[in-house]
Amino acid sequence: MNEEYPNYNAYLSKLREEFPQFRIRPKRGDRLSTWIDRALKLVTLGRQDRYLTEYHTVLGETLWVPDAWARLGDLERVVLLRHERIHLLQRRRWGSVGMALLYLLPLLPVGLAYGRARLEWEAYEETLRATAELLGREAARSPALRRQIVGRFTGPDYGWMWPFEGQVERWYSAALARVESSLGPADSHEQRTLDSGWS
Repeated sequence: MNEEYPNYNAYLSKLREEFPQFRIRPKRGDRLSTWIDRALKLVTLGRQDRYLTEYHTVLGETLWVPDAWARLGDLERVVLLRHERIHLLQRRRWGSVGMALLYLLPLLPVGLAYGRARLEWEAYEETLRATAELLGREAARSPALRRQIVGRFTGPDYGWMWPFEGQVERWYSAALARVESSLGPADSHEQRTLDSGWS
């Protein structure tokens, strides 16, 4: 294990206790990832062109990581894994076929993907929680983070999955309020990293 990432290493070990088959693989050079990248460029008319470079994707129990993975710091990797753990739990709850149907069908694969939005709302609330706990409340309140996450729902990154900015903004405000109200006294980053997110 890389000693530069002690919190990430500890969280990854605990995640693998919960999901023993979990593994991390690079998208670059993978045939399926290359095919998905081309398909996304096609259906979004070239607007989603960062699948291989910036977007992390869980398929089954494998996290496929983009080029940007190498640039993430220790706690940033933990925040990301906490988001992806929600998708692993969703897959356990719904099954692989159920997850695929929820992600792609209701209501439309592009433009009105309500099922996808509901799955991502749950995961991005955990992103906010992890950010607040590990990087601080101010980081979770960051306007840049808000723009980024809201844009994931309303823009081409996820195929305009829920392009109703006002509704997404209201969800974001409510999610952030829930996160802040749940935060207790500040603990050490290490304790938060290992213990938060597990129920």
